[in-house]
Amino acid sequence: MCTVVVPWTDSYALDEALFRDEIRAFLAAEYRNLYVFGTAGEGYAVDDARFEQIARVYVDEMRRGAAEPMVGVIALSLETMLRRIAWARDTLGVRLFQVSLPSWGALEDAEVRTFFDVVLGRFPDCQFLHYNLLRTKRLVTAPEYALIAADHPNLVATKNSTDSMQRIRALLDEASVLRHFVNERAFAYGSLFGECGLLMSLATINLATGRAYFEAGRARDVSRLIELEGELHQIAQVFHASVGSGFIDGAFDKVLWRLHDPRFPLRLLPPYAGAAEPAADSFLAFLRERYPHWAPNTV
Repeated sequence: MCTVVVPWTDSYALDEALFRDEIRAFLAAEYRNLYVFGTAGEGYAVDDARFEQIARVYVDEMRRGAAEPMVGVIALSLETMLRRIAWARDTLGVRLFQVSLPSWGALEDAEVRTFFDVVLGRFPDCQFLHYNLLRTKRLVTAPEYALIAADHPNLVATKNSTDSMQRIRALLDEASVLRHFVNERAFAYGSLFGECGLLMSLATINLATGRAYFEAGRARDVSRLIELEGELHQIAQVFHASVGSGFIDGAFDKVLWRLHDPRFPLRLLPPYAGAAEPAADSFLAFLRERYPHWAPNTV
């Protein structure tokens, strides 16, 4: 599963042509499990007008490629989330959504259940992936997932950015009814014990090699899995040293896509800052020299 990031013009309007090219490139590489408006897709920052415009373009391009669109919904207000889900379902025919907990304050256990009961109960004809991250100030546990899924079969998946072996094992053992997407480091461990989904981020630098990593996990090819994960670990060290730290997620993911398409801008919606173009160019030079099988082919 991969995110698509949003290219902004210098006036912070959607660059529709570049956005469509990005989606088409993923689909052409047979990556069909795409989503828009996670953290990397700036789902936290878009207003209703941008949300609707970008969702229309994204859904149109996904449908042209015969792929099922997944729309992320991030908001502090539950009512805003419900309105956006209803709009995407009723206007665009979307049936697959990614949601996260409201993040202004950490929800108590009963409030977590209220959130899922309202969202999942309001849209029984839709399926939901829960984006479980510490930016919401609390994580949903494996036992909680099991109870929620038992009451709401339209909760079908989770997305967890963690490399905690204890947490990964609990998700696979105690909430096995759900498909759990984990990041690249967690995948090397989790795929040995269950059918993990791979949340692609750094591995998108080369879509063919990234797929090989996923297939090694599916086949439980331990030697190949460890080899590729070790390379990704080394590449990650250089990536973060080149790009810097302190950026919000989308800044990094836009650098990763710019490796494929040098036209792609790195700016984020204000007040968030994007990475610098020379940093992306330096990282690309490193890949071509040290790990050419991970270096991307530009569009």
